[in-house]
Amino acid sequence: MFPFPIMFNASAGGPPPSVEYLVVAGGGGGGSARSTVAGKSGGGGGAGAFRTASGFSVSAGSPITVTVGGGGAGSSTVGVNGTNGSDSVFSSITSLGGGGGGSAVQTAGSTENTGSSGGSGGGGGGAQSGTGGGGGSGNTGGNSGGSGQNTGDRRGGGGGGASASGVAGSSTGNGGAGSASSISGSSVTYAGGGGGGATFGSAGSGGSGGGGNGAIAGNGSNATVNTGGGGGGANGDTSRNGGSGGSGIVIIRYADTYDAAASTTGSPSITVSGGYRIYSWTASGSITF
Repeated sequence: MFPFPIMFNASAGGPPPSVEYLVVAGGGGGGSARSTVAGKSGGGGGAGAFRTASGFSVSAGSPITVTVGGGGAGSSTVGVNGTNGSDSVFSSITSLGGGGGGSAVQTAGSTENTGSSGGSGGGGGGAQSGTGGGGGSGNTGGNSGGSGQNTGDRRGGGGGGASASGVAGSSTGNGGAGSASSISGSSVTYAGGGGGGATFGSAGSGGSGGGGNGAIAGNGSNATVNTGGGGGGANGDTSRNGGSGGSGIVIIRYADTYDAAASTTGSPSITVSGGYRIYSWTASGSITF
């Protein structure tokens, strides 16, 4: 008989069997209004897709790819939409980049560009006359963009966000709202759509989660970096460019009773807080458990 009780380590230890993830893609750039015709407006860029879940299985010893998508450039060319954002990836999980905002076309009475499809769709271009552009389609982790207006304030449609579609230019042209996550240890909202530009009244506001604001007689505002927000749409007669989309982010976490990762690349931020080990990438890299 032992003179003292045997004490066992209650810690799980070893590599984690699964992780929780957040994968946000880059947002789309806003549409331009570089036109010699008054009353033209670009649509807001769509947000990058927002995907999150727990219980994602991982294996020890095998590097897992992490890709952080960049934001798309705002349009600076007549009739050319903002550039789509780039995809973000964690292992087999891919979030699609946001769709570029629809740009206004040069001539009066024309049909303005439809927003591009993506994680969330871009908003359609707004017209002085003719036909406003339709909103682009969204995919998993996103929503569609709003359509552009062809009367009144001639406002571009808002880009879609993670939790709501972009608002039509005939209403407010606001970007769709993003979604909040507390995976980093505090609540942060990501993936808001960009607001549409407008000729009169008020331009569309960017959606919560980093979406850029639309403009009146100016360039659209850039989205906030590392949120996946869409860029704002432009408005004006000449040299009015859409705002750039925001870059994405990839975050994972697991219980801190498991060991730290064996190695990482891409210089992720690493914290231990609230009972979790948290790894956050704003540049592409990898992780090996």
